Amino acid sequence: MPCPVVESLDAILPEEPLLMMGAGPVPIPAAVAKANTIVINHLGATMVKVISQVKTMARYVFQTHSKWVLGVAGPGSAAMEMAISNLAWEGTRVLSIKNGFFSGRMAEMGRRVGAQVSVLEVADRSVASLEQIADAIRRERPEIVTIVQGETSNTVWNYQLKDIAALAKAAGALVIVDAVCTLSTMPLAMDAWGIDAVITGGQKGLSSIPGVSLIAFSDAAWERVKGRTAPNAHWCLDASLAENFWHNAGYHYTAPVSGVLALHEALRLVCAETLEKRFARHLKCSVALQEGVTALGLQLYAPKECRLNSVVGIEVPPGLSPGDVCAHISRQHQVEISGSFGLPIVRIGQMGEQCREHNLFRTVHALGRTMVDLGVKVDLPAGVAALERGLSEGK
Repeated sequence: MPCPVVESLDAILPEEPLLMMGAGPVPIPAAVAKANTIVINHLGATMVKVISQVKTMARYVFQTHSKWVLGVAGPGSAAMEMAISNLAWEGTRVLSIKNGFFSGRMAEMGRRVGAQVSVLEVADRSVASLEQIADAIRRERPEIVTIVQGETSNTVWNYQLKDIAALAKAAGALVIVDAVCTLSTMPLAMDAWGIDAVITGGQKGLSSIPGVSLIAFSDAAWERVKGRTAPNAHWCLDASLAENFWHNAGYHYTAPVSGVLALHEALRLVCAETLEKRFARHLKCSVALQEGVTALGLQLYAPKECRLNSVVGIEVPPGLSPGDVCAHISRQHQVEISGSFGLPIVRIGQMGEQCREHNLFRTVHALGRTMVDLGVKVDLPAGVAALERGLSEGK
């Protein structure tokens, strides 16, 4: 076999780095980038101290006193699968509240472990009412209820999460929440809201790198993990085995040490800012972005009452496709935004480092210019002015 000849990364990557303003990954702070260049032993005293601090900081971000915080080598979906595969098995009754692509992924994972999955299908651009959920819980008698806090795919926010968790807990069900695009961008209180497992990725609200994720189990959930009679078929995602590394300073598999160090620094920066100030920054920036987009003359996709702030969906004007818009804004303006999962929208992220004023001005200007370039009439000065007003309020 001949030796392959390939291009170097310098030849592949764009000459000017793209501003990552899509649904993730997001820009990372310098401290996170620096940490990601370091390689240390995945075992030993140094890593034990790093892991201890990661867990302490993660508990603050999850708002939990639970001991059972673990890292996962993989994307947020790997943390999701750790939650599902450790808490559900053959015959487990699972109710999955599905209002988009990623909430549907939890239902699929449940089916793959043999659970009896019932899906409460929610119409696009809406959330299930508490009455619908209460009826489904009474009808299906689930042992587990799964839900996303924010549905990244269609930018819908399940704003009644606290009340939904209370309904599930009253019926004796464990609650699994996907907070991949919401954790540290908006309130989520695991203990106070009665949530049993929360999962998130590093590459969104936390502003770390892709590939290292977090999960927190409640005491009740951990009791179920330890009480299962059949081993988890997913060896890498077996929480009982992961406990060896994350709690007993032992060996599970070789941890992605650079990613863990990056996550440490990302969490440290979250804690330094404080959740209260971070929530306020995200809310102000996202609302200002939404006002700027609307003033351009474009339409937001999700209704205001259930509109997600961490990922903003924008309807693509007739005659264009999401791919047209994403390709042009990337190629001509070096700004990366996201398309969709079959919906006629583009999505702009408001997570972590995306929520900085200079990033918003560049993004709104690039979006407006892209629309003009593609033949859509927009009011670019009005869009930038509305963004400026939104960011100035509350200063």
